[in-house]
Amino acid sequence: MIEVKDTSIEGVKIIEPRIFGDSRGYFFESFSAREFEEKVCKTTFVQDNESKSIAGVVRGLHYQKPPFTQSKLVRVVKGRVLDVAVDIRKGSPTFGKHVAVELSEDNHRQFFVPRGFAHGFAVLSDEAVFQYKCDNYYAPQSEGAIAWDDPDLGIDWMVPKENRILSEKDSKHPRLKDAELVFDYNESLY
Repeated sequence: MIEVKDTSIEGVKIIEPRIFGDSRGYFFESFSAREFEEKVCKTTFVQDNESKSIAGVVRGLHYQKPPFTQSKLVRVVKGRVLDVAVDIRKGSPTFGKHVAVELSEDNHRQFFVPRGFAHGFAVLSDEAVFQYKCDNYYAPQSEGAIAWDDPDLGIDWMVPKENRILSEKDSKHPRLKDAELVFDYNESLY
């Protein structure tokens, strides 16, 4: 069983699984297609990814352009991250706004990021193992991104500036106002 929490942006959801714990440890169902469809949306995840990052790493803000747009269901299995989704749908009443949520091995939260959003995260623990399901296959020719530190977005990444670690690629993305945006608010999120 999961509890689904709406956020300040339509379609972006925080998912809290029911944890069964005792002296041996814990158990929870991390994904059920039937329950996800009933409580979140109908989608078919086709690819699972995992990354490991050290403290201070900031990844993002990434998205896939059509026809390879992706919804993602993300979670942390080790450590702690600040996970962020930014609405980049032209015409959306929440365009340029973001939702940030802490995901950790202790809270077991999951974060659903629908199509039309840029996504990224910052590692808040010594290291983090991050897993995510995607509803479309990764296509390198379809990559898009916006600057993680765009001042217009106002994201507090919770990592001191001197401790931030970025890939060369992630340090050079355009600001939202200069990015190639291909999402329309009237298109489906899923």
